[in-house]
Amino acid sequence: MRRLPILITVAVLATLVPAAAHAEGPSANPTGMKRLSDERTLTRWAYPNNHARIRSRPTGRARTVATLHWLTEDSLPEIYLVLASWRDAHGNTWVKVRVPKRPNGITGWVPRGALRQYTIVHTFLDLDRSRLRVTLYRAGKAVMWAHVGIGSSANPTPRGHFYVREKFRVRGAAVYGPFALGTSAYAPHLTDWPGGGVVGLHGTNEPGLIPGRPSHGCIRLRNEKITRLYRLTPRGTPIFIHD
Repeated sequence: MRRLPILITVAVLATLVPAAAHAEGPSANPTGMKRLSDERTLTRWAYPNNHARIRSRPTGRARTVATLHWLTEDSLPEIYLVLASWRDAHGNTWVKVRVPKRPNGITGWVPRGALRQYTIVHTFLDLDRSRLRVTLYRAGKAVMWAHVGIGSSANPTPRGHFYVREKFRVRGAAVYGPFALGTSAYAPHLTDWPGGGVVGLHGTNEPGLIPGRPSHGCIRLRNEKITRLYRLTPRGTPIFIHD
């Protein structure tokens, strides 16, 4: 009989633990989630509306994984690719975004009001590292392809799902060609590089090295190809880098 209070306590704790876990908030992929981007034929992105915290789950009690920010490392307007939305029991809408930061592949949740109006793109970039080839699709149809130079085995171009964050004309640096597209990917090992080692698609003054693996993680195209890609690829275009 002396063990009875202990047994009762254990039984009570067993019923309370699941309730406490539920009280912390929904999972990172809650049921009833609405998909907003397929990252192939239809993708949504938005500018930030404030410096809201990006949460690991769609609740204000969840762990902070980052904060929204106004500018990229090149001081151009930052954008966020929007993956999905979810409405909680109180009618608050949360949206899931890709987060441009190290380590690669982070996603998180912000209140819908933390982002401005959505912009829709229908383009998609597929980069095959084994074939050293990038293909641009629009509405599911290939519109151009090009051989590329990618990172070496020591400084590889990372695999994963990313997106085009910025576009700009390159001036005074022939090594990068005439145009560049900055992405949400970061070179795995070059943390001390200017801008933190952001992976970009850009031109080159050494076209003879393409196709190949001559870079420190960035994706090089011949200048005529990057010029065309720059014209055809809007910001927010998703990128899938794979073998």
